[in-house]
Amino acid sequence: MEPTALHLGLPRNERGDAARNRRHLLDVARQLVDELGVEKVTMDGLAERAGLGKGTVFRRFRTRAGIFHALMDEDEKAFQQSVLSGLPPLGPGADPIQRLIAFGRARLDFLFDHIAIARAALDTNQPIPVGAATISQFHIRMLLNRAHVDFPDTDTLAVQLTAALEAPVLLYLHTTTAADTADARQQLTDGWQRLVERIATPNPVDNKVIR
Repeated sequence: MEPTALHLGLPRNERGDAARNRRHLLDVARQLVDELGVEKVTMDGLAERAGLGKGTVFRRFRTRAGIFHALMDEDEKAFQQSVLSGLPPLGPGADPIQRLIAFGRARLDFLFDHIAIARAALDTNQPIPVGAATISQFHIRMLLNRAHVDFPDTDTLAVQLTAALEAPVLLYLHTTTAADTADARQQLTDGWQRLVERIATPNPVDNKVIR
């Protein structure tokens, strides 16, 4: 285990019936996503399939986006756990640069696999959530420091590397076919590896700031 690698939030205390309803609703929501696709999942449809009142669904998720936010949050926690205690090189036990490469590739794969859910989780009436990006930044900074990279400010570098992982996939990447998505995934994961390898073996001029 690596308890200092990521900050995992503690689960909220729930009454037994509330916890069972939450688990049931999330399981049914996943079934609907698999059967219908994200676009056709609605609050009313979820309530009907789950056999619960609409009020229960609305109290639990508040908005349609809240359904997907809850699904994304659950999968994010599973991903974080694989980083904390999974097998190397993603989990503890590998060289920090190899872990950083593995983390970026796994993170991009995770985001590609969750593009539809992640976009559906964005509520236009609410600020864009940054929790997962903050956790990525914390982990990247930790690995950079452990690798003793030759860079004057690892805090800034961690912010920039986090942006390279999170922003293109969730906000700016638009692909239309499965082939396009596969190509984009390959390009971004390979590009991440080349970027980290370049940072790990800089040229003497790399750390000079051009003014």
